[in-house]
Amino acid sequence: MEERNIVARNKKANHEYFILDTLECGISLTGTEIKSVRQSKVSIQDAYCQVRENQLIIFNMHVAKYDQGNIFNHKEDRDRVLLAHRMEIKRWASKVAIDGLTIIPLSVYIVLGKAKIEIGLCKGKKQYDKREDLKKKDVQKEIAKVDKSRW
Repeated sequence: MEERNIVARNKKANHEYFILDTLECGISLTGTEIKSVRQSKVSIQDAYCQVRENQLIIFNMHVAKYDQGNIFNHKEDRDRVLLAHRMEIKRWASKVAIDGLTIIPLSVYIVLGKAKIEIGLCKGKKQYDKREDLKKKDVQKEIAKVDKSRW
């Protein structure tokens, strides 16, 4: 099994959205971008994806400039194309259009030298759903604390 070297994770995604489906995609990067990704200089906190002209594009993914780069260094916040199968893109585009769902990046990682991104088909949570999740999390912490004190 291949080893995933996770370089960035969207920690707010599980709190803000119900994740209905996930997909692993490649990212179309330039030379200095992949070097910055390998150094974990990536942020996907405010990023989102859309389907435009039958392509899956990620917006607001911040990749810091490469330190040893020169005048050919990349733009930090440019839009990047995600590499996925055409049928997957069409299927997700129809779900977004019909059901009003959102495509959110969940994590960026390196597999066998290639940068990959895991995206999720998500539905936004209401405020009461978020409060309910926090209550469940607190109960789980209390249970773990009691179990730990027994041993």
